[in-house]
Amino acid sequence: MKLVVREAAVTTGDGVQLAVHDYGPVAADHTVILLHGLCVSDAVWSHQIDYLLRRDGNSSRVISYDHRGHGRSSNAPADTYRIDQLASDLAEVLTALKVGGPLTLVGHSMGGMAALAYLARPSADRPVDPQGLVLAATTAGKLTHRGLGRLLATPGTGALLRLVNHIPKHALNLLAGPVCSTLSRAWPEQRTMLTAVAGAAASTPIPTAAGFLPTLRSYDQHRTLGDIRAKTVVISGAADPLIPASHSHELARAIPRAAHLHLPHAGHMLPREVPQVINKAIRRAMSAEGADGLAACRRDIAVRSRRCVS
Repeated sequence: MKLVVREAAVTTGDGVQLAVHDYGPVAADHTVILLHGLCVSDAVWSHQIDYLLRRDGNSSRVISYDHRGHGRSSNAPADTYRIDQLASDLAEVLTALKVGGPLTLVGHSMGGMAALAYLARPSADRPVDPQGLVLAATTAGKLTHRGLGRLLATPGTGALLRLVNHIPKHALNLLAGPVCSTLSRAWPEQRTMLTAVAGAAASTPIPTAAGFLPTLRSYDQHRTLGDIRAKTVVISGAADPLIPASHSHELARAIPRAAHLHLPHAGHMLPREVPQVINKAIRRAMSAEGADGLAACRRDIAVRSRRCVS
């Protein structure tokens, strides 16, 4: 099947141009919005886009876009690199592309945080409420409590972040190798993932990469998780040093009737590491099945992941 993609630029209220890929029929039965993480682009979702369009390209619309300051989207003022602004950007994308009807939001890492921030907005500020939600390697907050996120709470981090904006990019690229090597020794099983993260960071504008770190430090949506009504699938990797799986356990406990798929050997870059698991989770979140459907999701994916928890 020939994939039909519409490339668009959505202009936000503050003038930022968001680069959008829009696949499938506009009047589709169901729309899936894919939200990427920090220092990557919507290209991270290539496996999921291919899967969804092969499976039901005539009935599904798939939309991915680059967050402000990422990929092909334009840069933005440093004070707008915040999770709540990403939630506002999502609302503007939904409005500009006239998305209506059944919707599933899929967020990886910072993209999952943006999805949760969107769901925390007043109902009048949510153009569409999703019926499905997939949260991969993400958190509702408290990043400074565990994993590498604890570095954000180190005294002097704020001053360091301001300094980073004045370091030439070629110097930061030179530092990426030794930093990645050090982290790989600490987590040898995640050498491939850490190398990919370092490469992505090197290709991201420094003001973007550093600009989002303060909002990651302060972000907290735990108080609103109990209000989520979307059918939710949470996915975590036991070998994720960036956002440890304990964050996903908290999400699954707090979001009503959420299913939690825990992968013992996966790390942080789940859309790339275990694309078939993410694909299956999206399909389950899109479906009209209730609790029995989520139980089937756990049984089905357990064959691939070896362990699933609810």
